[in-house]
Amino acid sequence: MNTAEKLTLMTEKAAHIRQSGGAKAVEKQHTAGKQTARERVQMLLDEGTFMELDTFVAHRCEGLQGKDIPGDGVVTGYGKIDGRTVFVFAQDFTVQGGALGEMHAQKICKALDMAAGAGVPVIGLNDSGGARIQEAVDALAGYGQIFYRNSMYSGKIPQISVIMGPCAGGAVYSPALTDFVLMVEKESKMFITGPAVIKATTGEEIGAEELGGADTHTMTSGVAHLAAPDEASALQAVRDILSYLPSSAKEKPPALPYVPGDEARPELDTLIPDLAKEAYDIHDVIGQIFDADSFLEIQPAYADNIVIGFARVAGRSVGIIANQPYSMGGCLDVNASDKAARFIQCCDAFNVPLVNLVDVPGFLPGVDQEYSGIIRHGAKLLYVYSVAQAPKITVVLRKAYGGSYLAMCSKDLRADVVLAWPTAEIAVMGADGAVNVIYRREIDAAEDKEAARAEKVKAYSERYETPYIAAERGFVDMLIRPSDTRRCLIESLIMLENKPRQEQIRGNMPL
Repeated sequence: MNTAEKLTLMTEKAAHIRQSGGAKAVEKQHTAGKQTARERVQMLLDEGTFMELDTFVAHRCEGLQGKDIPGDGVVTGYGKIDGRTVFVFAQDFTVQGGALGEMHAQKICKALDMAAGAGVPVIGLNDSGGARIQEAVDALAGYGQIFYRNSMYSGKIPQISVIMGPCAGGAVYSPALTDFVLMVEKESKMFITGPAVIKATTGEEIGAEELGGADTHTMTSGVAHLAAPDEASALQAVRDILSYLPSSAKEKPPALPYVPGDEARPELDTLIPDLAKEAYDIHDVIGQIFDADSFLEIQPAYADNIVIGFARVAGRSVGIIANQPYSMGGCLDVNASDKAARFIQCCDAFNVPLVNLVDVPGFLPGVDQEYSGIIRHGAKLLYVYSVAQAPKITVVLRKAYGGSYLAMCSKDLRADVVLAWPTAEIAVMGADGAVNVIYRREIDAAEDKEAARAEKVKAYSERYETPYIAAERGFVDMLIRPSDTRRCLIESLIMLENKPRQEQIRGNMPL
């Protein structure tokens, strides 16, 4: 065979593999409203940048001898997103349902290893029926090898999973180990055991969408971070998230050009309601402080009493953790603690500065919360803030009471800068509760108990429900006009730009 014939043979073999499962399987995928693995990769990456690896890898399973499984059901390689190199693997549902076998797993592991070696992000596009039964323990070992790499590279390089079809059994744990999980509405499914197994073992009847669809995991379980209406939107969300993150923990987050001149935000001076119990939307504060249209909210439908997400301040990437007075008064509960702690941990791993907007009356009281372990879950916030080495800036807007004041990154947890508005209320507890404890006997002895109680509440509030005692003790660095918040944040971020870090040893463990 001469060189021309060898080139022709290679071209023909590659063309066959790139046809995936064949015309009928591809048509079926398209009829279901889904794209093929290679089409998804092309949608995700900058045009013309994809370099496919391991195209000719094939299975070696005796039980599948003679079975043609192009690319062993997964497409791997690297390309660019906004000019930055990323690795990607995309399971091909048109080939054996994207089932994972030994060589399939090996291709994914190599992509993860090469991404870690190059110090660049890796994106997994998951669309698989699960383990390839014919490969038995080799398939299980393949999952284990992937999980190990997800864990070892956690916090070193960004890892993002997009669920674009079924993801069941052991397959769900790889996405759960990554930094962000995205789902496609009506298309994605994630569960350990499907509806049929649940019915057979527990007698419960439930549909696949209700059990493991995008709504379930973005609203109820908190497993997924974002849901998108279609595949193109989900892949664009991956690009959006990466725009706030460095390529690895050894780099600084990307920054966009910024033209000074829009620092003053007078609308903030009148945003906080005069009545302490009156709610407001923290999104209105975020919209005024950060660069226009830069806020990318993470997990917006889950534990909405706390708001998290990425934004920019004068072009600089930051992570926002903000109490939401519109939901449960901004109290911290089990789910909010977990949601915030994992995000803080992720931002810290990649040295994204943390901006904390505080209006928190306390941890949510109740038997259910105690039984659910609010002590343990709330402690996660205390831990991740304490050990975080990224720049930490806290702005106290209104309430900051008791343990929740500490849990939202007080000076004692080594916040680098603490700012407070004059509306801040930094105290052990609110006036109503404090008066009941401190002055109970005096109030009980008074002729007009209501008047006596009102007088004590007013006095306590004027003395303690202010930022001034904390400022006198140095727990607040600056008392500022709300309208100056943006300017003070910009200056604080510039001041902290070269904050030193110890060698990063913590990953982004699921919480």
